[in-house]
Amino acid sequence: MEIKLDVAITPKKTTIKIKPTQSTLTILPVTKANMKLALSELYMLLNDHTIISIGRSEVPDTIEKNAFNKIMHLSVPWDVELDYLEQSLINEAKKCGHDLINTQQAEITIPKNAQKTTTAFKEELLAVLKTFGYSLSPAPEAKNDKPKPAKARHKWTKEVSQIEFTVDTRESKATVFWQKRNEMLLKAGATLMATPPLNKDGSLGFSAKMGQRIREDHVDKIKNNVTTEDIVLKSVNEVGLFLYFGGTNSWLELTDRDGKTINEWTVID
Repeated sequence: MEIKLDVAITPKKTTIKIKPTQSTLTILPVTKANMKLALSELYMLLNDHTIISIGRSEVPDTIEKNAFNKIMHLSVPWDVELDYLEQSLINEAKKCGHDLINTQQAEITIPKNAQKTTTAFKEELLAVLKTFGYSLSPAPEAKNDKPKPAKARHKWTKEVSQIEFTVDTRESKATVFWQKRNEMLLKAGATLMATPPLNKDGSLGFSAKMGQRIREDHVDKIKNNVTTEDIVLKSVNEVGLFLYFGGTNSWLELTDRDGKTINEWTVID
């Protein structure tokens, strides 16, 4: 398989354009600015040349900052679904015996009609990554007796979709249904945390900025920090960012009427 690339290297970044698919890999140092991603991009966190985490839109606050020293942004072709590509790469890492840390996405099944396109792009991407020395395998120097970082995966079911979960934390209150794999239904009348928390230097943190961005997408359905219509969000994490700017494990904040968390309902080993 021949893959043609355009590569540009500067002191601040490396850009790899994959010509056949018009996708782009950008390898960057870890800075606040570089932690911001377009909603159409996938990120890969790098510890030297080992990929330790893959995700979308935002890097979770739960990942220790000293666990990675570079970040890679990946833009993909229009016909490749980010959710499916993310799951495919996570599956590939598992085959290599590597559990990626703090993966936020609930495990999904890639539909048959998307498998061919997703797999073809994944194989091309892995070939490029390998050429530049990046791997989904565990770092060779890692010792087996070291504890693995905590990671939880969650599975949506029809039973869970019928459960009414509530949030009552950090000035926010809401009723939420996990109605589909990638749809969280936030019922009208939810109360939002009014003011985002600030960093010690008075600046907005990454989660606060993400929360503001999500609120801007639904500004026509918010009045005086209360939602006036039902809103559909993409994940439990987005619910937390939207309601109270994140900053805590939202899987533990959504509870049913008996106090059982959505994490307890859906977590899988």
